[in-house]
Amino acid sequence: METKPVITCLKTLLIVYSFVFWITGAILLAVGVWGKLMLGPYISLIADNSTNAPYVLIGTGTVIIVFGLFGCFATCRGSPWMLKLYAMFLSLVFLAELVAGISGFVFRHEIKGTFRRTYTDAVLNYNADDEASQAVDNLQHKLRCCGVYNYTSWFASVYYPSNGIPASCCFNSSDCNPEDLRNATIAPSKVYHQGCFELVTSFMETNMAIIAGVTFGIAFSQLIGMLLACCLSRIITANQYEMV
Repeated sequence: METKPVITCLKTLLIVYSFVFWITGAILLAVGVWGKLMLGPYISLIADNSTNAPYVLIGTGTVIIVFGLFGCFATCRGSPWMLKLYAMFLSLVFLAELVAGISGFVFRHEIKGTFRRTYTDAVLNYNADDEASQAVDNLQHKLRCCGVYNYTSWFASVYYPSNGIPASCCFNSSDCNPEDLRNATIAPSKVYHQGCFELVTSFMETNMAIIAGVTFGIAFSQLIGMLLACCLSRIITANQYEMV
């Protein structure tokens, strides 16, 4: 039968695509788990309601893994209705990723504004004990920055009058003591001068084009799977091809 080589070729391509699709789901799942374990405190500084982001990645990755396996099964079975269902799911993933990519690019300034507000609130209400305060300490220590715009942001915090600038701002922890950090004249020689807001947002701006390109590239790759699934389903239906 002359359509048999065509069907075999489409089936091979779709199985390879489904496997790659499954791999992307596994990557999203891993990133979500890593984000929950490692970036949870930092995420709370970016937006008040964004702490569910790791769970979204975990859920999305799990769903993609399941449907990636379903795509392989549907392809091996040669079931037209399964292939159509797989193509429908890929179209939904395509639309979701496209909307997410466009939203992130369009609303990047709003994201920066939200980060400025939440980080400023965390600095002003810093107490060294709660989750937001610990996230501020980790961010300042790892990025080697201090305050929102610079170290002077701490002068308006409720923490400063009694304790001075937090020790996480010190570039040499062994040479920092509470007395120096409470002294507005001595403290500048002990702490980082670059603000965390500028450091984080400049990184976001620099890498936004790369992130958007990767997001759109992954989104449009779903079109390949949709095309393969639809073509294979149509050929199998038209020729009443059955897998034994």
